[in-house]
Amino acid sequence: MKIMTCRQLGGPCDLEHPGETADDVIKANDRHLKEAEKAGDAVHQPAREAMKGRWRHPKKSMGWYRDVKKAFADLPQV
Repeated sequence: MKIMTCRQLGGPCDLEHPGETADDVIKANDRHLKEAEKAGDAVHQPAREAMKGRWRHPKKSMGWYRDVKKAFADLPQV
């Protein structure tokens, strides 16, 4: 298992998301951003909008996705 933070995934905070794969932590951060949006957290709103854009336009977002996968691969196991 490896851990990435909201900040490492483009968000504003250091909440940790553990996962076995990069996709696991990406999905966990997406849930986190959705919850922050529902709670009215304006600080997370830009990251939430960016994440929504990536889901809507996955081909355009491949650079971000490759970067996250590489960063995840470079992390140590915990």
